[in-house]
Amino acid sequence: MPRPPLARERVLDAFQQLVLEEGERSATLDATAKAAGVSKGGLLYHFGSKDELVAGLLDRLDTLTTADLERMAADAEGPVVYYIRTSVMEDEALDRALIAASRLAQGGSVPAADALRHVRRRWEEMIRPHVRDETSLALVMLLSDGLYFNNSLDVNGSEHLVPQGAELDRLIDVVLRTTAP
Repeated sequence: MPRPPLARERVLDAFQQLVLEEGERSATLDATAKAAGVSKGGLLYHFGSKDELVAGLLDRLDTLTTADLERMAADAEGPVVYYIRTSVMEDEALDRALIAASRLAQGGSVPAADALRHVRRRWEEMIRPHVRDETSLALVMLLSDGLYFNNSLDVNGSEHLVPQGAELDRLIDVVLRTTAP
């Protein structure tokens, strides 16, 4: 598959960054074009409307999720451990796309909410064969959600709500003993 044009990616990057920093309402076509350093006509060449920008961002999320699932499947420690370890945001492309999609969903975007549910189902499908039952799957998914949320609280705080190092390893060990088939 050919790589998308650089200008298209710049526009999408700018839209995503505006959603992250200022929210969905501020991410207008004009603001996006300005942030991307393109004319409004240049933006409209790639994305004919704000809905198309949202769709582009959600396509990006899907592509990044596919790559994440490939890494998860290949991880030597297995999908459960991979999923828990990567539940701590590191300002990676997938993290930024997830947060932007979440902000769009919180703003009422049905396509964004649907895309986030689809991402979650895909992760669940990858993890399900590696846990004993649906309750175990729920435990892994909710633990991941909690780590992801608490990581956002740690950014500007001194409490360190997200376990790291040996503490995270002990948590993972408990989860594996509790959920293993």
